[in-house]
Amino acid sequence: MMARRRFLAAGLASLLPARLAASPLRQGATAPGIRIAPDREAMVAVPGGRIYVRVNGALDGPRPPILFIHGGPGGSHWGWLNATALADERAVILYDQLDCGRSDRPGNPANWTVPRFLAEIEAIRTHFGIARWHVLGGSWGGTLALEYGATRPAALAGLVLQSPLVATSVWLEDAALLKAGMPADVRQLLDACDTPGAAPEAACQAATDAFYAAHVRQVMPPPAIAAYRDALPAPFAAGLYTHMWGRAEFTCTGTLKDYNGRPLLARLNGPRSLFVAGIDDEARPDTVRRFADQAGAQFAAVPGAAHSIMLDNPAAYLALLRPWLKRQDA
Repeated sequence: MMARRRFLAAGLASLLPARLAASPLRQGATAPGIRIAPDREAMVAVPGGRIYVRVNGALDGPRPPILFIHGGPGGSHWGWLNATALADERAVILYDQLDCGRSDRPGNPANWTVPRFLAEIEAIRTHFGIARWHVLGGSWGGTLALEYGATRPAALAGLVLQSPLVATSVWLEDAALLKAGMPADVRQLLDACDTPGAAPEAACQAATDAFYAAHVRQVMPPPAIAAYRDALPAPFAAGLYTHMWGRAEFTCTGTLKDYNGRPLLARLNGPRSLFVAGIDDEARPDTVRRFADQAGAQFAAVPGAAHSIMLDNPAAYLALLRPWLKRQDA
């Protein structure tokens, strides 16, 4: 059976690159008012090292600032750069988690736990002396935002959970449904790739990229954002991602395999919480809506976007966030 599976995968691999070459990602856009360069930077002490934090806008302005938490685990803040367009009305804070981006990279798996990453959020607030703020987390960052919001911190004005990982079992159920909707040759190859050595690595990567183009990120980052990303010391920490999650978005073998944050939904301040998903998101909109309902929170689906909403459709996402944040400012 394994030999036959390898033969099948090899046959699919010969066809897949042509399919992908014929369907390149479209070019993404920068949001009007984006601020590539920070107004302020800091290295903030956290358990295990120091993390890089950048700020655009005035932290002492009339509206509470907003903190954006990147995904991964192992991502970095570059994917939120379009959000700096909000700095015309409030301070925007972006940061890199430990071992990511411009933060210290001790490379110690003992640091790679939910509670330790959660501690970074309050460390940032304390460092800058912020009395009240909004927090938005995407994907794995949504996990941290959920954990933070569930503590009901007095400083939290509004909470946004975008495409959040709430429970790994639910995430994998959604991934299986989305894989089933992929073209048959891609789906079969993705299944084969779950067994090490069952298919060529290049073919597995091509099939994974096909899934990602449909449900993770639908655009190429615009040149200014791509150049910023490429200048980061560690734009993606692959070892951290593999340790906590696994080889790909639809397979979990890491330390998050048993994560279940569903009991935390009832602890959120529902009226001040917003759940968001892209129409084509790997965090399926129907699932994210159910989480919002369980939390007594609002839900919004962003058109023209998959999982990386701030890159896929920044105009629609910012148009959603601006009025919602203002309503929570009071």
